[in-house]
Amino acid sequence: MVGSAPVMVTHALGRYPVHIEPGVLGRLETLCEEHLGRGLITMIADAGVHDLLQAGRLARPRWEGDAVTFPTGEGSKNRKEWARITDLLLNRGVGRDGGIIALGGGVAGDLAGFVAATYLRGIPFIQAPTSLLAMVDASVGGKTGVDTRLGKNLVGAFHHPAAVAADPLVLQTLPERHYRGGLAEAVKHGLIADAEYFGWMEREADALLRRDAGALTHLVRRSVEIKAEVVSADERETGRRAILNAGHTVAHALEQVTAFELAHGEAVSLGLVAECALAEARRVAPAGLRARVSSLLERFGLPVRLPMRVSEDALLSAMAHDKKNRMAHTRFALPSAIGCMPSEGGWTHPAEEGMIRSALAMIT
Repeated sequence: MVGSAPVMVTHALGRYPVHIEPGVLGRLETLCEEHLGRGLITMIADAGVHDLLQAGRLARPRWEGDAVTFPTGEGSKNRKEWARITDLLLNRGVGRDGGIIALGGGVAGDLAGFVAATYLRGIPFIQAPTSLLAMVDASVGGKTGVDTRLGKNLVGAFHHPAAVAADPLVLQTLPERHYRGGLAEAVKHGLIADAEYFGWMEREADALLRRDAGALTHLVRRSVEIKAEVVSADERETGRRAILNAGHTVAHALEQVTAFELAHGEAVSLGLVAECALAEARRVAPAGLRARVSSLLERFGLPVRLPMRVSEDALLSAMAHDKKNRMAHTRFALPSAIGCMPSEGGWTHPAEEGMIRSALAMIT
């Protein structure tokens, strides 16, 4: 796969490459020269990931340029951290000819991307995802933002990267829990868009759990291809892009109610199970969908039942702030079959409270 053509993502102002190659992280300086300005380039990085990079455990050569780090975890994705980093860039004199590298998982991409989107009304940046979750999902599509006490990603902007450098080799250093969490987003991609890809994951589950380099490279590439096709056709989430939120109405509520004790991938796994149950209950999908999806998630070591007690009322309240909602109705992106999402009703479906509670009961 080394040297394979990048996946291209198209948006209103142009397009950008997603380089999916073992070892590509070692070419950061070259990618900066190709895609960023000639001014000061600043790496905005998860502190733990930056330490690994500087220790030579992620790529060689190491990054020798300017860097700003933030504490690991979703708790750093907030307006206070955004302001701190923005002020640092201002104090260092980063100009419009400068650029940013976002190094880390989804938090790094969202936070650094939001800094890039708003600093001097927007400067270019490169996504360098180091988690499976970020590689297959968060680094592609141009969504950036921070969380508030009312929910995830409620303050943000669309700001596409100039390029993405996804290096499957760095996934060997990823903690097991976070690695398995990334597989939940890949399952989602198969569920919403590609039945063959879903079946491939069922057949290759053991290789993926071993982190086989070939299987991982294919997994990242196919998920990126799916997301690229969806976001290129609907950049601002006015239509089909909503299908990428399958499982996420419940997942975001779970993260909020558990104060992020559940990792994102774990919440997505539970969200997919609950929303597949809801799809069956609303007769959008036939019986058996939830069972098949649950089976693959369990093979990947992901939860299909909540490991702690949560309040259904609190979950419903959190869902009320979901950004897909319209006219005070909680809406869900529901599959009709493996690989298929119905477009009727604008790609999302409202559901009655009683039906939502019944679906939540499948995971509690």
